[in-house]
Amino acid sequence: MVPEELADLPYADLLQSHTGPLAVEGDYDTVHFDGLAFPGGQAANGSRFLESAVTDCVFDDTDLRRSRFNDLWASGTRFTGVSLAETDWLDSSLTGCSLAGVEAFGAVLRRVVLRRCKLDSVNLRGAALHDVVFEDCVLRDVDFGEATLSGVTFPGSRLEQARFGRATATKVDLRGAVAIDLADGYDSLRGAVISSTQLLDLAPALAATLGIDVEDR
Repeated sequence: MVPEELADLPYADLLQSHTGPLAVEGDYDTVHFDGLAFPGGQAANGSRFLESAVTDCVFDDTDLRRSRFNDLWASGTRFTGVSLAETDWLDSSLTGCSLAGVEAFGAVLRRVVLRRCKLDSVNLRGAALHDVVFEDCVLRDVDFGEATLSGVTFPGSRLEQARFGRATATKVDLRGAVAIDLADGYDSLRGAVISSTQLLDLAPALAATLGIDVEDR
């Protein structure tokens, strides 16, 4: 069960407010980032965030490469042009967040929930997603190319021009998605589960991918 409110976090009473900039290889344990802006290419690569919360913050072109996020709770936060490449996420959640132009290639996400988030031009190429939930999200031009997806679900979400080229899907459940529109990679959906209604909607794209001509005499 993902906490809806900050007060619902088991470590809420331990959180300490953060002020000032981020630091390279910073250690942020039980820290609350609230209403802060981190502009203009601020570097914080290699940092560690443990049992921390991020609420109503703005990250612009922030470098968080190779950082670790363990039990992070984020809400109402905007990530624009942020580097999350090769980051490691565990038991974390993002609610009502916006991610645009984010580089997250090679990232590892395990037991992560994204709820009511908007993802636009997010690069997840070569990433590994295990037991990840995209709930009521919009995923526009998100690149899952060559990624490994296992136990990933999309309840109430829209996939718009998403890319799955050469991705590997295992127990990926698309039945809850309200729209599935892929720019490429229909053949990489092998191992995914879709509904019969979705199959009818996807039939033209699947036929084109397989080189099947559909003609009525």
